Amino acid sequence: MKKRIIMILMITLTCTMMVMAGGQKDDEGASVDGKIELTYFTYSAHPDHMNDLEEMIAIFENENKDITIKVENAPYADYFTKLQTLVAGGVAPDVFELNYESFVTYAASGSLYDLSSLASNDSSFDSGIFYPKALDAFQYEGSIYGLPETFSTVVLYYNKDLFDKAGLAYPSEDWTWADAVAAGKKINDPANDIWGLFSPIQFWEFYKKVAQNGGAILSADGKTSTLNTPDNVEALETMVDMVLGSGVMPSAADLGGVSNEDFFKSGNLGMVVSGIWMFGGFADAEFNWDIEVEPGMSTKATHFFANALAVSANTKKAEAAWKWAKFFSSSKEVAEMRVATGWELPTLTDESYFKAYLDRDLPENRQAVFNSLKYSIVPPVIERQNELQDAIGMQLDQAALGTITPAQALENAEAAIIPLLK
Repeated sequence: MKKRIIMILMITLTCTMMVMAGGQKDDEGASVDGKIELTYFTYSAHPDHMNDLEEMIAIFENENKDITIKVENAPYADYFTKLQTLVAGGVAPDVFELNYESFVTYAASGSLYDLSSLASNDSSFDSGIFYPKALDAFQYEGSIYGLPETFSTVVLYYNKDLFDKAGLAYPSEDWTWADAVAAGKKINDPANDIWGLFSPIQFWEFYKKVAQNGGAILSADGKTSTLNTPDNVEALETMVDMVLGSGVMPSAADLGGVSNEDFFKSGNLGMVVSGIWMFGGFADAEFNWDIEVEPGMSTKATHFFANALAVSANTKKAEAAWKWAKFFSSSKEVAEMRVATGWELPTLTDESYFKAYLDRDLPENRQAVFNSLKYSIVPPVIERQNELQDAIGMQLDQAALGTITPAQALENAEAAIIPLLK
């Protein structure tokens, strides 16, 4: 019996030593073979750019022999729910993507690593290579909590054939919404299911039109509502009038469950406001189309989307995580691959990266993508961002249906968001 117990103990000890030899980690996350494994969680690569990501990782690992990248991915629709669960459970990935709209929530909760000291101690890091608005977007209380990796803008798409048929000049950068509506009226032919334009009545379009009309949703410090003002009511009235007044924009019932982008692609819209990610989706449309900077009101304001690489506050591999975030956001190799593969655009100021992008055939006026940056603004964000968007969006929906007036919608929305700002 004693011999059997001793043998079992010896086997157990041997197995334990084998496991330790194969997978023991030190405090910095490096295994005994000298490799540091970083987990990287992404949504923008899923599903179309996973192979591109693997190529970028191969370049990085070749330059950093002591680091390996383990990729985890999820579709955008599921990503933030999963990330929130991982962070709450104390098992956040070492590096993960954040969009600007979610950034403040994670930064304010202490979930992100302050990268400021790593940046200042890295002599090879030059913050000047980034588009300034993108870099500023991922700073919180004076510290860097994310490195911007990509940006997208929203532009005005227009159907050249419908403009030609109506005898109209194409849109120009200085167009206002009054110009767009006037053109839309001449294109409009609801009896034949042809409509002048589509600009969604939702939070992402509303915050821009508020800014275009000289207003704001929140005070500069984000602590006070400035939502219910005459200028903002006028902005919402302009949006709603496109459906309920001039009738140049189809209602949800007119769309019949078809997305506004698909409606444009089918040739039923003269103009549509959408993101530059639709270039590929519209490439095989059976009509001629192009883009322009989206219209404004008393001033210009265009939508600016940005994604960044953030590092978990709980990582034990901060130096390695910094190297990956810096490489993936600013290296020449990654920037050129992003442009070549159409995986959004790097947030870098070096115009040489974008020559190939500008030289592509469709749309012809790709310069409008960069012209839009002159007017770009980021949406208002608070710690309770989703609740803010939902509260405002619910009232915008009612105004679009005509069940309440724009003035009542903003009065209701302001009452709902004030408790969120405390």
